[in-house]
Amino acid sequence: MDPPFNEIYKNLLFKQITNTENNVPQIPFSFSITAVVEEVELPLIDVSRLIDGAEKEREICKEEIARASREWGFFQVINHGISMDVLEKMRQEQIRVFREPFDKKSKSERFSAGSYRWGPPSATCLRQLSWSEAFHVPMTDISDNKDFTTLRSTMEKFASESEALAYTLAEVLAEKSGRKSNFFKEKCVRNTCYLRMNRYPPCPKPSEVYGLMPHTDSDFLTILYQDQVGGLQLIKDNRWIAVKPNPRALIINIGDLFQAWSNGMYKSVEHRVMTNPTVERFSTAYFLCPSYDAFIECSVYCPTYRNFSFREFRQQVQEDVKKLGFKVGLPRFVNHLY
Repeated sequence: MDPPFNEIYKNLLFKQITNTENNVPQIPFSFSITAVVEEVELPLIDVSRLIDGAEKEREICKEEIARASREWGFFQVINHGISMDVLEKMRQEQIRVFREPFDKKSKSERFSAGSYRWGPPSATCLRQLSWSEAFHVPMTDISDNKDFTTLRSTMEKFASESEALAYTLAEVLAEKSGRKSNFFKEKCVRNTCYLRMNRYPPCPKPSEVYGLMPHTDSDFLTILYQDQVGGLQLIKDNRWIAVKPNPRALIINIGDLFQAWSNGMYKSVEHRVMTNPTVERFSTAYFLCPSYDAFIECSVYCPTYRNFSFREFRQQVQEDVKKLGFKVGLPRFVNHLY
């Protein structure tokens, strides 16, 4: 069932490797932080007020969303419009898929080629290793799939309802930053938005190996449904904190593109997933992304970041990961003209 972690990473897991070569790229500061100070509950927002509330309640809700995005980059939402029945079916279906033998999963034809991922197999040190497996599924793979299975119908339901929630939240954030709120429905299209189903198997070295490496998300915003195992951590006030799971809530986090588009008003915060020695963890995430040719530009006079297309951003991220072993992200796009 599990990917061949122990076989592929035998040398990394069971030998102490010291690399003293001068040409090894510097690992980001956040990779070296291991102490977690506390477990916290993210800001919790009842988003039903956006639809059902009076005008004053709607405005209070909008401000709560904007404040959490400025101060945390993460928040939780309840009464979000996605039923617990859909969420539970999503969890059950992904468990069933991940229980299949590794050879079957890795060659699955349910989705387009390359959808199944693990590792990465190219890791050269423990801190580049993500002890997890995933199905990375473009929205069009779901809607165009004529295989009428429970998995497909459940994913379609979860994806379409997540999409509606993402548009609602993005439009609120655009409005509170003084930008046009119709940008997202015009630019964020189904062939670039996607779902990612994740499984984090038990790990023999949980203190040394990440479930998912520290990173920021390369999108506008992410909607995460997770189980109650825990393991998600993020940086707040220059220290790692653990996110306390809430069975009623979805987690929302701001991505790099929103940080650039809002000129740094909203924060794309570094986060990671820690491994567990005995318990597996499951989650499903929806990523709101623009078309590849969409330009991310800020309307202020002295923008922090230069204009760039989503295609250019993705290519730069992929190039850095291949060359350095980790993502650099927005620092590559700082505007040096001001």
